Amino acid sequence: MSVPTHTLAVVAHATGDLRVDRVPVAVPTPSEALIAVAYGGICGSDLHYWQHGAAGESVLRAPMRLGHEVVGTVVTAAADGTGPAVGIRVAVHPATPDDGDGSPYPAERPNLSPGCTYLGSAARFPHTEGVFGSHVALPARMLRPLPSGLSLRAAALVEPASVAWHAVSRGATVAGRRVLVIGAGPIGSLIVAVLKRAGAAEIIAVDMHERPLEAARKLGATQTLRATDAAAIASVDADVVFESSGSSRGLASAVRGARRGGRVVMVGLLPTGEQPALISLAITRELELVGSFRFNDEIDEVLGALADGTLFVEPVVTHEFAAADALEAFAVASDAAVSGKVLLRF
Repeated sequence: MSVPTHTLAVVAHATGDLRVDRVPVAVPTPSEALIAVAYGGICGSDLHYWQHGAAGESVLRAPMRLGHEVVGTVVTAAADGTGPAVGIRVAVHPATPDDGDGSPYPAERPNLSPGCTYLGSAARFPHTEGVFGSHVALPARMLRPLPSGLSLRAAALVEPASVAWHAVSRGATVAGRRVLVIGAGPIGSLIVAVLKRAGAAEIIAVDMHERPLEAARKLGATQTLRATDAAAIASVDADVVFESSGSSRGLASAVRGARRGGRVVMVGLLPTGEQPALISLAITRELELVGSFRFNDEIDEVLGALADGTLFVEPVVTHEFAAADALEAFAVASDAAVSGKVLLRF
């Protein structure tokens, strides 16, 4: 298979300045494989870099290629003999854990390592370039072969589904319990799907718009509420709440919707800096507020669950665009009223 010398890449140049640029295809190092990318999912962080020049604590300081949710096929295997062979279909784990400055962190949670980098992230400078492109060179250790029978398109959701899987694990016990999910965008919807698989007794999904609520019902939500119905949300008394809207109002709804002694898992990435929060209510109810950030090795479990059909995620994908139409795709992805997960086809 011939490899092109250049590819189209989606690059955030500055706040509000998103471009489809033509860039060289990198030559793999001995420990890297060259991947022909089939699909790439547009993440909320990609939208934040474009619209706001930052994703949480990660601030864009220079033009950066976007994309970390990609699947494809190995066209050149790593020269050092590591990783999958030519022709193997793979998903990508975008993280590179690193001890960085030596700040302490739990060894069993490498997602929290202080020097950890992530494809398409501005957390470090120089930024870690993303992988939206037809051909990309990636460390062989990032590649996860797809199970037999799992299509590349179905596997395109494995990275965000791993974020959801990790978040549900941060909720401790969910089987047989009443669970509230604030925000039914792609991550919130995937949390609903993982909760369904995990045996949650009741799953109440909340959103501003009907389209994501319809998707949540298909994925296993037993009840849906509009985000404007504050009284109904406050009356849920959920054992566990997942805040996936990434807004201070969503966090307030999560605190109000949790029962006394409940747990609130904060998944949605709020803007950097101070945020208003109902801390007094959290104190008097003795709520446990816990963060959830990316994932570790959950990607392997997710691949298995997607392959055996126990994790149903199909309704999450709503649109697919050719890579050349990435600007239109990003515009659609930014409108939560009409879209869920939007895929770029390479």
